[in-house]
Amino acid sequence: MRHSKEAPEVNAGSMADIAFLLLIFFLVTATISSDAGINRVLPAECPTGDCESLKHERNILRIVINNNDEIMVENEKVNLADLKEATKAFLDNNGDGTCLYCNGNKFPNASDNPEDAVVSLQNGQQTTYKQFVAVQNELSKAYFELRSNYAANVLQKSVDNLSKEDLQKVKKAYPFILSEAETK
Repeated sequence: MRHSKEAPEVNAGSMADIAFLLLIFFLVTATISSDAGINRVLPAECPTGDCESLKHERNILRIVINNNDEIMVENEKVNLADLKEATKAFLDNNGDGTCLYCNGNKFPNASDNPEDAVVSLQNGQQTTYKQFVAVQNELSKAYFELRSNYAANVLQKSVDNLSKEDLQKVKKAYPFILSEAETK
């Protein structure tokens, strides 16, 4: 009589353990890339200490990025390339004459001085992230140039040679007050 050859059975009891160990191994060793966002430190809730007073309308620069990625400054369409200069002109206006280091033209519809100036940024729901970041970059460039000019002309130092105290003076002269308004 012939013995039928049966296929040997494979013990699959430990397969689940091996799969679980492999899963843990890949979860522990895998690197998860994180999206790079905007590196911005939010200001304190009340940077001036006088939170009861409201900002005068002329001290607020309203920038809107609509759903078509068009940039509107005070309800006028502007190009991205012109945003930096418009922001600098608004911040450095010296409307009330109290800023001794400002070089502005004292326009009646622009800020009193850099310490009172607020940039209000609002975007539409369909605004692209690329355009939003590009506008943020232009605003940062405007502040950087104003701060660099202050360091060079008032402190008589280059931006690279500022001490911590000098850096605080520069930031106090041109505080970066950005209000991101809610999307409508």
